Amino acid sequence: MSTALQGRSALVTGGNSGIGRAAAKALADLGAHVVISGRDAERGDQVVRDIRASGGRADFVAIDLRDEASARKLAARTRELAGHVDILVNNAGIYPFGPTELTTEQTFDEVFSLNVKVPYFLVAELAPEMVKRGEGSIINLTTMVAEFGQAGMGLYGASKAALVLLTKSWAAEYGPHGVRVNAVSPGPTRTEGTAGMGDDFDQLATTLPARRPGSAEEIAEAIIFLATDRASFVHGAILPVDGGRIAV
Repeated sequence: MSTALQGRSALVTGGNSGIGRAAAKALADLGAHVVISGRDAERGDQVVRDIRASGGRADFVAIDLRDEASARKLAARTRELAGHVDILVNNAGIYPFGPTELTTEQTFDEVFSLNVKVPYFLVAELAPEMVKRGEGSIINLTTMVAEFGQAGMGLYGASKAALVLLTKSWAAEYGPHGVRVNAVSPGPTRTEGTAGMGDDFDQLATTLPARRPGSAEEIAEAIIFLATDRASFVHGAILPVDGGRIAV
């Protein structure tokens, strides 16, 4: 096990599956004490057991993230478990696709609450503490469809486009105080969440120069880069890990 992140703690939202789980395991492998959050306690506890079995440190917080109160509650619980947060990975998100005219107000609010409001207030809660210590890394998970128009993906893309702008704004706000804020922008990625997309998912992947979908572990590699001192001069970047979609 590497010690690149020894003595540091990380909070990964949505860390009980997919990209979040891969990132949590990778951070723990580098020595970080990882706190993961999610709604499914069984899956969350399993991730913790896997990390601990490999010699890492991890805890799980079962929580339904949906608003400012839940974000601040998660931050407080993470402090109880890990003392403080050096690395924040805003990974939790939902991505319903479909025609605009069939979108309900409830769905609209749910998407923006989890994809935008929760990261906003986690940063509001945790970034000032990073500023006091003079260091920290915040990594937001966006998407390639935040950068271009795609039929049926407007709501999801718009929520992540907001997170792109917040990433840049937070980099300007907190960077001068030693806190780096960046984002990873994945392309089509094989996870439990995308398993049900079927032919549409496969067709989207064939449009990429890579001609295949990515894996959660490949996205996690980018998260790890931004979380470590290897990215010490990287601020406000949106790192595309999208199989080359940005090039076409």
